[in-house]
Amino acid sequence: MLRQKPRQSPKTKLSTTLRSWLPLLQVGLEDLKESLNQFAEENPFLEVSERVKTHKNGKNYYDAFYKNGANSELIEAKALHQKSVYELLDEQLVPPLFPTDKSQKIAALIVQCLNHEGYFEYDGALLGEFGREEVERVRRRFCYLEPVGVGAVDFKEAFLFALENLDLDGGLYDFCKMMIRDFERIQNYTKDRLYKQAIELIKKFTVPPFLEYFEDSRALIPDLFIFRENENIKVKINDDYYPELSIETDGLEHEFLTGYLKEARNLVDALAMRKATLYKIGLMIIEHQYEFFMGGEIKPMTLKNLAEDLDRNASTISRAIANKYLSCERGLIPLKNFFAFALDEEGETSNASVKDFVVNLIKNENRKKPLSDSKILELAQKEFKIDIGRRTITKYRIQLKIASSSERKKIYELEGG
Repeated sequence: MLRQKPRQSPKTKLSTTLRSWLPLLQVGLEDLKESLNQFAEENPFLEVSERVKTHKNGKNYYDAFYKNGANSELIEAKALHQKSVYELLDEQLVPPLFPTDKSQKIAALIVQCLNHEGYFEYDGALLGEFGREEVERVRRRFCYLEPVGVGAVDFKEAFLFALENLDLDGGLYDFCKMMIRDFERIQNYTKDRLYKQAIELIKKFTVPPFLEYFEDSRALIPDLFIFRENENIKVKINDDYYPELSIETDGLEHEFLTGYLKEARNLVDALAMRKATLYKIGLMIIEHQYEFFMGGEIKPMTLKNLAEDLDRNASTISRAIANKYLSCERGLIPLKNFFAFALDEEGETSNASVKDFVVNLIKNENRKKPLSDSKILELAQKEFKIDIGRRTITKYRIQLKIASSSERKKIYELEGG
């Protein structure tokens, strides 16, 4: 019996540390201080404070790295990245939906005319140089943008925009359209056989369009820096944005406080484990994705690969990369973007490569005869010599938020109008 205590004690300590470590591992850097404060509120020994940023010449590493880097303007713009609905819209104002400089300019001005709910309010001062019909032609294409309903003039048109994104049979489509247009008297349609099905569809539509973006956008702060130094690629933890933990005992040695003190020390250990784990992940990403940081493509890499290299469970690695970003010369990149799986036996072709191939195919397709998923599959198999199915191509297309060939044909027709 006496021998069991030494065996159990380290096991219990490790378990306690891990219980603290895993939640801290998963949370993003911008939320880390808030998470630590929750622990500190319940622990009289634990103090959480902002890190004092005193380095050479009074500047922190974050500032020095960006100000002095060869690509400082690009990196500085990407490093503290403001994620907003307007950025999402800006990324979509491109061909094929907006094929000309003029249509892109009008679309950008329409975005400036959106109110806080995402509805369009015409502003003659902004759009006066273009005819109203011309503006309308471009605005109608917003029905294919996300968030669904953006650019509509009111909630009814937002519903109609959402309706255009559904693949419904003619009867149900026409009935939904009629109900939406006569929404004030929707009770008049309750006895129709299609009413229940139609109302269930309409209830799923999100209005106003900006509903999910009402909260202020949040700055995304990188956990890791990947940079070149003397022809070598290096990784650095973004220490300057890590809160500092300190244990303040004030000479208190009461036995009933021992548990609090132990918990505080476990949390300090947990924060150190988070940093060490992310640093190791950064090193492994450099090793596996060296060509990407030199200007190439992302290579196949799975969570299992990294877990084996780090002697960790794949679920732990999954938590470690969740809500985390690294900053490099190519911008601010979510860690999860580096985990693409291989599609061929040699491990040379990643799903990311095939997705890029699909995007380029569709960008350059014949607008009068858009490529079907079957045709895209045929071209991908020929290009990469891989054995994948049509469903895989369809899945990638949907993930890339690219419309089907029939839907793209409608879009192209709109553009020609």
